[in-house]
Amino acid sequence: MIRSRFDKAAPMIFQCLIIAFFLRFSFINSLPHPLDPLSPAEINQTRHIVQKSYLGAIPNLTYHFVDVEEPYKKNVLKWLSSNTKEKPVIRRQAKVVVRAKDETHELVVDLTRGSIVSDKIYKGHGYPPLTFNELFQASKLPLKYPKFKESITKRGLNLSEVSCVPFTIGWYGEQITRRALKVACFYRGGGSVNVWARPIEGINVLVDVDSMQITMYNDRYRAPMPKAEGTDFQSSSISRPKISVSCNISDIGFTIKGHEVKWANWVFHVGFNARAGMIISTASIFDARKHKYRRVLYRGHVSETFVPYMDPTEEWYFRTFMDAGEFGFGRAADSLQPGIDCPGNAVYVDGYMAGPNGEVQQVPRAICIFERVSGNVAWRHMEINNPKKLIRNGEPEITLVVRMIATVGNYDYVLDWEFLRSGSIKVGVDLTGILEMKAVPYTEKSQIKERVFGTLVAENTIANNHDHHITYYLDLDIDDNNNSFINAKIQRAKATGFGTPRKSYWTVVTETAKREAEGRIQLGLEPADLLIVNPNKRTKVGNQVGYRLISAQPVTSLLSDDDYSQRRASYTKYQLWVTPYNKSERWAAGFYADRSHGDDGLAVWSQRNREIENTDIVLWHTIGIHHIPYQEDFPAMPAVHGGFELRPANFFESSPLL
Repeated sequence: MIRSRFDKAAPMIFQCLIIAFFLRFSFINSLPHPLDPLSPAEINQTRHIVQKSYLGAIPNLTYHFVDVEEPYKKNVLKWLSSNTKEKPVIRRQAKVVVRAKDETHELVVDLTRGSIVSDKIYKGHGYPPLTFNELFQASKLPLKYPKFKESITKRGLNLSEVSCVPFTIGWYGEQITRRALKVACFYRGGGSVNVWARPIEGINVLVDVDSMQITMYNDRYRAPMPKAEGTDFQSSSISRPKISVSCNISDIGFTIKGHEVKWANWVFHVGFNARAGMIISTASIFDARKHKYRRVLYRGHVSETFVPYMDPTEEWYFRTFMDAGEFGFGRAADSLQPGIDCPGNAVYVDGYMAGPNGEVQQVPRAICIFERVSGNVAWRHMEINNPKKLIRNGEPEITLVVRMIATVGNYDYVLDWEFLRSGSIKVGVDLTGILEMKAVPYTEKSQIKERVFGTLVAENTIANNHDHHITYYLDLDIDDNNNSFINAKIQRAKATGFGTPRKSYWTVVTETAKREAEGRIQLGLEPADLLIVNPNKRTKVGNQVGYRLISAQPVTSLLSDDDYSQRRASYTKYQLWVTPYNKSERWAAGFYADRSHGDDGLAVWSQRNREIENTDIVLWHTIGIHHIPYQEDFPAMPAVHGGFELRPANFFESSPLL
């Protein structure tokens, strides 16, 4: 175990380098925790076992998902609570999804036994996430296609300056679906690096993924090519703000052992997989009055994203992306830039996953962890009513941030989990990157006489309206497994019978959700506190211990219920769902999101209306924005923030800061 405190007399730059080196090293050389991601050796072992089986003899076998097979929660909690050196054995198993002969195989590989213990062929709707190789191969097909070459020549463009990007296509009522992509192409000519700003409009290319062939081609119309001038998004060293070298280290410090992080009064586990990206698990907080760690969160991560564009025309209607399920946030994880993505005191963690052939792929610096001294105040007060002296006291806000950035096509998602000494956990998403744009004949807004579906952000360039819905899986365990969800509604009451001139006040009316139907909530319709409580534990004064969910501005999908895109993402009609824990239910749109039909996932599971009172429950919370683009979002978009807070609600006897 390496601590993050060092001699303050050491030179600051050297101190930062030493911290980064030793803490990163400690991540790699520790014994496994039941929820640890698969190590490179385990990924290679998994591949070896699969390749030795009958599947290894099948040509073009592709790996679409390889992760730890979720162990039983009761076994993990028993392992964590064991104080003996001899921990109970939890077999290391891998869940593997491969494609062979146009079929999807679901495997469970026992790494202890060295064998496949389960092999099922998936027969339902939808497909596993696409591999990078498939996306890359599809992007190159138009460049060799004679009709496409002819279209490029007719537009007076240079084929060598064309880049193509494959898009998933959703589902629109087809009885039989195949794995397919549509490919859009962009022009780099003129020296611009911003391909998204120069779309080659009017061309439709459909690719069958399994045969990797173009099955439909349509050149429907032409639009003027937007200028390259003014599209470059690279900031110069002159315009970039200078940051003085500082490690920003407090005297709290943090330690990392394996994937377990200890900081201040918190201890938690950090994982990584190809789909969710960063995963926070087994977060507990130390209660100084009770002299023990108390459980808060068993598992938390991004479950799904839904990004529908609001252009119903032929070249755009299908752009309704599910970034986590169709591509994978972990696959899209970008190597973090020291000094830009993370501050100088950050410690970096590499991510590992299986590539299309099952071999290890590394994402250097996939996650960073750092203390943040933001300049905010944790608490303070000035008191003048003490006759002996004026009292002025308080503390600065010091937090610990765990960060990952996923770049999915044109958008970058900056994903934060921020731990506060007050007991709060703040979960944040910053959306930035490049707008998705459409070439049009207009150079000034007054020229537009037809329906358009976005904002004219530059000459011949419309940035289309769209949504971002990011759904989080939150398996909260407040002081134990058995929890309840309470909707504490704030309602106006008449002030009668008090003998004072007051006419009204507000009071709290609590409703405990008994079944799933009562745990589906559209936020923002009425004021309320949303509480997760342990009805079996109370404070000394008799309050149920709990946490509350504090959401940002609520956003719900505005698509009609019968829209095929909405059917696939029906869970976005409510920003909050509460379900009983089930280890197989983690992905809000269902595990097989690509070309899914909406017959699996959160909204379907919840129709069973299971009991959710005084039992192990999971919260699913969706945040996001309706994005109307503006000119300031061009050529690169300043970050837009969304998020929520999990905050103690009678969890402690008093403030943990004092």
